[in-house]
Amino acid sequence: MPDAPAQTKTTGSTPSTPNDAGVVSRQWPDLPGHLLFWLLAALGLAADLWTKSAVHAWLRTLPDQRYTVVQDYVWFVIRFNRGAAFSMFQGRTGLLLAVAGVALVVVFGLFLFTSARQRLLQIALGLLTAGILGNLYDRLFNEGAVRDWIEVVIPIVDYRWPAFNVADSLLCVAVGLIVLLSFTSSSSRTPARPRR
Repeated sequence: MPDAPAQTKTTGSTPSTPNDAGVVSRQWPDLPGHLLFWLLAALGLAADLWTKSAVHAWLRTLPDQRYTVVQDYVWFVIRFNRGAAFSMFQGRTGLLLAVAGVALVVVFGLFLFTSARQRLLQIALGLLTAGILGNLYDRLFNEGAVRDWIEVVIPIVDYRWPAFNVADSLLCVAVGLIVLLSFTSSSSRTPARPRR
């Protein structure tokens, strides 16, 4: 009798391996990834909205509606921005709302449907979500004006940075993490040496 074909032990298909049809299954975020992403998004959004409301309300009780944190360099102020970063696109609320909506879809898509398995990337996407939602809330429910309250002068160059808020800070940190991750990922990819 011919020998029976050797049976290979299967451990079940994994999301990172091709299935019988040759199609690679999606890698969904694991539970820690979901907790990290959604917790950062929720906490970041809550911190942004609370600080905007609390600081603006407190500053209105001061005579000049301004508080000096570091003399000549850092202040808490009341500012309203109807544009984007650096006050660009002033009054274009519809455009800014559309951009924010598209950005949210992209971030959710990156988190859910791509290989966003690195914790650092999940942190960055969570912070991005919080920042986008924080300023989006203001545009929707504050007559299109984003509440800013931190004003900084950069030493040496003596440049007064446009007023910003927690949401803006979260967006900057998230972008910085993504840039850092892109550099570390590219540097770790070394071409395989051909075997002799």
